This record gives sequence, structure tokens and C-alpha cells, in this order.
Amino acid sequence: MTTKKKPKVYVTRKLPDAVETRMRELFDAELNIDDRPRTKSELIQAIRVADVLVPTVTDRIDAEVIDEAGPQMKLIASFSNGTDHIDVEAAARRGITVTNTPNVLTEDTADMTMALILAVPRRLAEGARVLTDNPGEWAGWSPTWMLGRRIHGKRIGIVGMGRIGTAVARRAKAFGLSIHYHNRKRVNPATEDELEATYWDSLDQMLARVDIVSVNCPSTPATYHLISARRLALLQPTSYIVNTARGDVIDEAALIKILREGKIAGAGLDVFENEPSVNPKLVKLANEGKVVILPHMSSATLEGRIDMGDKVIINIRTFIDGHRPPNRVLPFR
Repeated sequence: MTTKKKPKVYVTRKLPDAVETRMRELFDAELNIDDRPRTKSELIQAIRVADVLVPTVTDRIDAEVIDEAGPQMKLIASFSNGTDHIDVEAAARRGITVTNTPNVLTEDTADMTMALILAVPRRLAEGARVLTDNPGEWAGWSPTWMLGRRIHGKRIGIVGMGRIGTAVARRAKAFGLSIHYHNRKRVNPATEDELEATYWDSLDQMLARVDIVSVNCPSTPATYHLISARRLALLQPTSYIVNTARGDVIDEAALIKILREGKIAGAGLDVFENEPSVNPKLVKLANEGKVVILPHMSSATLEGRIDMGDKVIINIRTFIDGHRPPNRVLPFR
């Protein structure tokens, strides 16, 4: 009796211990114990010999990498919700299936979005720094010191009313915000009624009329610099913008310019256009209290990462067993 050979699975970054233990049990898994980002040449070498590649959002799996795939490489099981780091069309041309891990990080990302919606108008980061950077200089409570802006009763405009955008809307409504949204199509009437949400077919018109903008749409060719310099100029001087989606949805240079000129009140960013590089001008603005910046941590919960790993494993096992994996990603049309 012969034992079925385990598929060779190459994992590009360190994953939670529980996920890696399960992968070792099921697959011939090559793990990244020291969590060092893999170079392009290392990714090419891996895709030449592995049966399955498990990349993350920090790995650029472009056509040049995919074209080096060996004949045994049939699955890219990404440890991510988004797949903008993978050339899905190039993979399809080579007969390589791509999967992702959707619907896992919705609540975690929505929590962090709401945290930024609170942090920016209420100046939470500035307040925290007062006690850590110069604790002796705090003279105590004062009626006019560290004044922020109330969010209750304000209008929030959600750009992208998918699962995360809808979860953000539910949290925002609980905080007394009026829900407005722009999407490719309207959400179902029951959701609109639940949220008392106003749909705007025109993104421009919505941006000009809300107090807080939350960017929650995916990164696609159609959403690159969706929030352009022209659209940023539509915002009110007292408005705030928060982005926990992808950095390239906002024209970052234009955002920096409008913040420096004081034409909007502030911004909260968990993503950046050239990650992991962060524009020094944004860091300066953060030090000046005009923006709150976080290191792409909106989805960073242990529970979420383990759930992502479980989805990766299910996708691999389903594929290896000869079935269509549940989270297959098709080329963007």
C-alpha cells in the first residue's frame, strides 16, 4: 500500500503557531520561521519547485514571478483578503488557481476604522503623547485645553459599502452618526432601512456634504486614486478622512498637500501608497497632530490570523483533493 505524497507548500511569512503546526501535519510545508520578507529571486525559486505557494500582501507575485512557475505549481493560496499583489490574469494563463481568505477580517477592520474615526477628531494620539513624551508639562484639566470635535450627529460618508463598509456603518450609527454611502450599486433595501443610510450615486456630491469620509473599497484599476486631488478639494475644511482599505485609493501626495494647507481638519491612515515606506511628510504631520498613522494593523488580531490560516488550509486541501476551492479568485474583468 502506497502513501499519498504530501504536496510541497511554500509559505512566505511566519504564521501563527497553530496554523503552522497544522500545515506541518498536512503538507510538506516550508515555513519562514524568522519572518524575513522573501526577495523576488527567492519567490521565483519557490514557485519553480513548490506545488502550492502561500504568499501574503507583502509579496508581489507579478507576471515575471508567475512565468517562472514549474509545471507542478498549480495553486497560489494567498494569506490575504485582497489579491492586488497577485497578477491573477497571468496565473490564469499558466493554469494556476488563485485563492484568498475573504470574510474573515470584516469585524476587526471595522473596529479599527471606528477607532480612527474616534481618534482623529478627539485627538487621542496627541493626548497620549502628552503623558508619555512630556509628563511633567501637563498642568491638569482645563476648559479650553486639547479640544477636539464631537462626532455624534455628524455625517459619515462611506466609500465602498461592502462587508467592511457595512460593518463600519453599523458601528458609526451606534455612535450617533448619520450614514451616507457611495458604492457601485445600492445595498439591499433592508440594510439601507436598518442603517437609515442615504445612497449617493455621485461620489463628488457625497464628499462635499459629509463630515467624515471612511474609505473601505478594494484596490482595483478602477479605484486607483479614486480619492484624487480634485475630489479631496471637495471636502469641507472641518472634515476628516480615514483609510483602512488600500493606500493607493487616495492620492497620497494630494492628501499631504491639503493637510499641510489646513483645507481639511485631519486624517487617519492605516495604509499607505508605497508600503512599507511611509512618506516622511506624513510622519511630520502626525507629529504635528494633523494625522493619525498606524502600521497597517487594522486586521491584526490573533483570532483573525488563525481564521485566515484555516481558510488557506481548506483551500489547499480542497484543491489537492480535486475539487474547486471555496475561495477561488477569478481574473478581474
